[in-house]
Amino acid sequence: MRFTNFAALAAASFMAVSAASAQDRDGWPSELTVGTASQGGVYFVYGNGLASFIAEELGINASGEVTGGPVQNVTLLQMQEHDIGLVTMGPMFEAWNGESELAPGLPHTDVRALFPMYETPFQGIALTRQNISSVGDLAGKRVSVGPAGGTPGTYWPRILEALDIEANVSFSGAADAATQLQDGLIDAFVFAAGVPIAAFSQLAAEADVRTFTFSDEEHAAILEAFPEVSPFTIPGGSYTVQDEDQASVAMWNFAVVHADMPESLAYEITRLVMENNDRMMQIHAAAAATLPENFENNSFLPFHPGAVRWFEENGFEIAEELRG
Repeated sequence: MRFTNFAALAAASFMAVSAASAQDRDGWPSELTVGTASQGGVYFVYGNGLASFIAEELGINASGEVTGGPVQNVTLLQMQEHDIGLVTMGPMFEAWNGESELAPGLPHTDVRALFPMYETPFQGIALTRQNISSVGDLAGKRVSVGPAGGTPGTYWPRILEALDIEANVSFSGAADAATQLQDGLIDAFVFAAGVPIAAFSQLAAEADVRTFTFSDEEHAAILEAFPEVSPFTIPGGSYTVQDEDQASVAMWNFAVVHADMPESLAYEITRLVMENNDRMMQIHAAAAATLPENFENNSFLPFHPGAVRWFEENGFEIAEELRG
């Protein structure tokens, strides 16, 4: 009799847990798509790793998808063609205000922040024989600036224009640009991604190259011309060909979702990432900055209510104007 009562109690408990789980997952999709960027960049690695982590822990069929980068990711999310997007806050700010190059005139105000990712520094790599030691040396050179629609493809042409540097600019994904550099089809490849950039590491191992950033004068001019970037130091040793620190600028990256994502799902994804930094670091070293306290590097984009709930449960106060 005691066994029967225990079994009944256990069954009732199981049903209660199952009902709670079903309620918690109300409205959850059967699969998720994470917008990343071109192969060879950090977004591709980070986004696919994030998708795998979500699939493992939350039981959702999640996958990363190659895109043109943040500019495209924001629009795909606004149009609900993707579920999670990786964005830098410069292109996100422009899209929020209806100034996206991909969808001009459409305010992307259905996008919500989930969690901070890392800073994206701007850096270049060139064949050593080209004698390029700073951005100013790109004048007259053949330069790949990353894929059109991505952060580097959007901002490097603006940076070159701000510095009055005329270069022969082309657009391509990170892996393609690395191949073009090795084959001598371009003279330099400038990019923006978390350090170390996989394509740069590969080039450092396989070709006679050097990395470069800005001269002191160029650095000061860029910080003045672009308030959306901040100073950043790329540590010496980031690549086998880079012994010294290099002064650069960077933008913060955030993972974002549509406002219609179920609150419980947004909460669980935020919890998963914010409470497992060691696991995120296994995906990419840039995730060293994927920490809760870095939420404050978002100054304009409302957080999803599910994310707000996790942050505030864990002692981080979200400003009223940033509650989505």
